[in-house]
Amino acid sequence: MTQRTTVRLPEDLLRRAKRKAAAEGRTLTALIEDGLRRVVVEKESKAKPKRRRHVSIPVSRATGGFRPGMDLPFREWQELDDLEYVERMKRGFR
Repeated sequence: MTQRTTVRLPEDLLRRAKRKAAAEGRTLTALIEDGLRRVVVEKESKAKPKRRRHVSIPVSRATGGFRPGMDLPFREWQELDDLEYVERMKRGFR
């Protein structure tokens, strides 16, 4: 069921809306309906944020270190970090 209503619009906006509706081959009413639907849907989607799925990250229960099977080259990382530090010292921390 549709209802009639009165809407007050600035002249420039009404003129542009009529031009757009005509260019798209539809009525001004259809254009206004689409605009209102978009605004209402947008407001509803912002009001109800989507629930994010909880992700469980595996953690080792051993004392210290990573889980067995994780191969991380710490010595190489430390060596690169040391080399970087030496280079910064040479340049005077620039």
